[in-house]
Amino acid sequence: MAHQVDRVLGDLDAAMRQLKQAMHGIPVRREGFKAHHDKAARAVGHLIAELQDASAAIKD
Repeated sequence: MAHQVDRVLGDLDAAMRQLKQAMHGIPVRREGFKAHHDKAARAVGHLIAELQDASAAIKD
């Protein structure tokens, strides 16, 4: 089960890197896009932290 959590963490990391790369060239202040992006990135950050804690608990 811990392996699955590690794989999900890797996939989330790859998705966030892809999003960061896709952000280049987009007018981020247009229609509040930056605020939505920041809110989503913060939520994913919290999710990643919780998954890392869960992964450590599963390995024990």
